[in-house]
Amino acid sequence: GFFYQYFRCYSPVTFQKKNDPHGHFIRKWVPELANLPAKYIYEPWKAPIAIQKQAGIQIGVDYPKPIVDHAVVSKENMNKM
Repeated sequence: GFFYQYFRCYSPVTFQKKNDPHGHFIRKWVPELANLPAKYIYEPWKAPIAIQKQAGIQIGVDYPKPIVDHAVVSKENMNKM
């Protein structure tokens, strides 16, 4: 019962898309991603290589690949609570 009221795991992608759909914050503070189209600004690892080249970055070289798959890890963490 204690954790029931805290049984939420916000997605770092969905939450930001909702609050800053054009990625202004990311473009300002993460210059490596500034030239990506809005469609990929919150999930740059999903951008095709051609889009990455146009933006002047390469995921895994200029910007790190994701450490975890949030969809999988968030469910695992909620199951532990």
